[in-house]
Parts: sequence; structure tokens; C-alpha cells
Amino acid sequence: MTDPFLLALADDLAQRAGAAILAVRARGFETLAKADASPVTEADHTAEAIIVAGLRAATPEIPVIAEEEVAAGRITAPGPVFWLVDPLDGTREFTAGKDEFTVNIGLIRDGHPVLGVVGAPAMGETFAGIVGQGAWKRTTAGQAPIHTRPPPPGGLTVMASRYHAAGAELNEFLAGQPVAELTNIGSSLKFCRVAEGRVDLYPRFGRTMEWDTAAAQAVVEAAGGTVCRTDGIPLRYGKSGFENPSFICRGAYKSPPTGSRSTPTDT
Repeated sequence: MTDPFLLALADDLAQRAGAAILAVRARGFETLAKADASPVTEADHTAEAIIVAGLRAATPEIPVIAEEEVAAGRITAPGPVFWLVDPLDGTREFTAGKDEFTVNIGLIRDGHPVLGVVGAPAMGETFAGIVGQGAWKRTTAGQAPIHTRPPPPGGLTVMASRYHAAGAELNEFLAGQPVAELTNIGSSLKFCRVAEGRVDLYPRFGRTMEWDTAAAQAVVEAAGGTVCRTDGIPLRYGKSGFENPSFICRGAYKSPPTGSRSTPTDT
């Protein structure tokens, strides 16, 4: 199977899962708490069932590791190639009635994210990419290639997590950067805004899981950006426990050496 075929498969399943999530939202739902106290809903489980069944039927030779299965104790061992699925990233946004939630399907090969789809069903947006072949964004207006951008003369636009701001670490990291604007949103949309050239930098200090980042990292890297640990080593997959270290998602630029300090503008 070719990577374009696998991307098309992931895209189709992300659209189907997104439609199911919106249907659950329209009729109402109950919010429960998982063992780690994070929220979960019928929409998470319904979307995951659609994606996992579709991937296993079409690519039975490729293991599928999905967030809610892992939470329930069903842990599939990764192979040299495996799928990572977050059926509803940004459940807090979803339960709060916000639109910043996503469906994430990524393919890992030898520890590297090679392709991914990030659907934002409530926003009518889909982002996808194959590393080395390019990335695109689709809306109701059509589909077009996307690329990260070089830093604008007025300074960097930075996005941070709404619920995991890690204030002291974030402020220390940004202290030597020419930051023009700092905003906070939820879900993997932060990666996608970097990929499409609307945002320059997304630093994340604190816990994330591999299914949170795999698909979006593939989109960013396909669009010309990078996702690396704080020591500069690219973020990789198949780790024991599937937990990520802190990381920095960047557009098409390198951090300047520490120099003049600037104060970000919160919006």
C-alpha cells in the first residue's frame, strides 16, 4: 500500500468520525472522568470505534494504538509501522461547547511520523500531509497546499496550550525570542496553525501522549516545520508508556541566539 492510499484512508475515517462527533454533540451527552481524571464522552468512544474498525479492516497488518483502548487497558504493541489514533483531542473544549477539538490519525514508521490527518469537524477544516511530499488544508472552499512561514519582521506569533500553560517554563523559554503575540487554544490545532503559516511557534512543557501529537507532527513536518524535544532531537514514537517529553513545534525558522528580551502580548 502506498502512502497516498494510507493518507486517503485516514482522511475518510477522520471525516466519518468527525460527523459522528458532531451528531453526538447535537443530541447531547454525558461527561465522565477517566482514571487520570481527564474527561471522556460518548463522542470519544464512538469516533474511536469508527476509526479503529476502519484501519484494522483495511490494514490488518498494521497495529493500531488508540487512546481510549489504552485507557481501558487494551494496549497493542507497536511494530516497525503502526497507527496512532486520538479520536477526539480537546475533549475539554468539546464538553465546554467550543469548536477547538480535533480527530487525529497518524502513521509511524521506524519511530518517525510519516503521514497524518487532523480533522476539525466543528470548524469545517481538515489538515493532512505526507512527510517529504507536502501538506494541504481542506475547507468548504476547497483544498490547497499549506506551508510554514519564515518569521515575520514584526516578531513571532506563539500558541500555547489553554489548559497546560506551564507559565514559568514558557516565559523562560520565550524570554529571548522576538514575540509579537501569544495566544492560547486547545487541541492539536496549535500544530496546524504552525503548518499553515499563521503561527510560528508552539512550545509545550508538560505531559502529552503520542496519540496527541503523531498526526499533527506529520502535518507540520510535511509543511516544512519541525517538532523536536527541548534538546533539539526530533520527537519520536513507540516509547514505553507512549508518553512524550516536552517539545517545541516550529515553523520555517531557527531560534535566534539569546539576546534582547521582548514581552509577549497576551490575547
